[in-house]
Amino acid sequence: MFGLGKKKKEFAGGFDWLIAGLGNPGLQYEETRHNAGFLALDELAEKYGAQIKKLKCKALYGDCEISGRRCILCKPQTFMNNSGEAVRDLAAFYKIPPQRTLVLFDDISLEPGRLRIRRKGSDGGHNGIKSIIYLTGSDAFPRIKIGVGKKPHPDYDLAKWVLSRFQPEEFEDMRRAFANAAAAAALIVAGETDKAMNLYNR
Repeated sequence: MFGLGKKKKEFAGGFDWLIAGLGNPGLQYEETRHNAGFLALDELAEKYGAQIKKLKCKALYGDCEISGRRCILCKPQTFMNNSGEAVRDLAAFYKIPPQRTLVLFDDISLEPGRLRIRRKGSDGGHNGIKSIIYLTGSDAFPRIKIGVGKKPHPDYDLAKWVLSRFQPEEFEDMRRAFANAAAAAALIVAGETDKAMNLYNR
């Protein structure tokens, strides 16, 4: 869509948005429930031609244009519980405020395939979000929660559950969730958060 020369010129300056997908680095964590944020960010990167390969501020990142805005897409490499280190440092480096820091992450209270979009809020018991709020000093960042399903029974170990892989029968629901998360992210970046919520909060 854009010529290479034009793209280089456009991205020579600052960035408008930081979009972080949360997860754990390493082959053993690929396609686990806790890595839903990584997987949704991969969908977004593929759709908009970002290469998430550069390393800065303890995160792998790439850049692209979404809805006419210059965006950094990042995957913190600090492991989930310390996600705030990368988000804080990248946001500070590029002078991006919380209101333009979008976070994609897993939510065990939602069924696989469902999304919940919020403009801001508490950590809801999610350690990655807890780290971001604590280290940035703000909970005023928009977020897209991606349903990964609840524990099989109340006594099931939470860590074991979120680090488990999706079952084959869940793949279709999750693929839809990642595609919808990417579409919702584009709307949020365009300033159409209400539209994203109306379309995808189900």
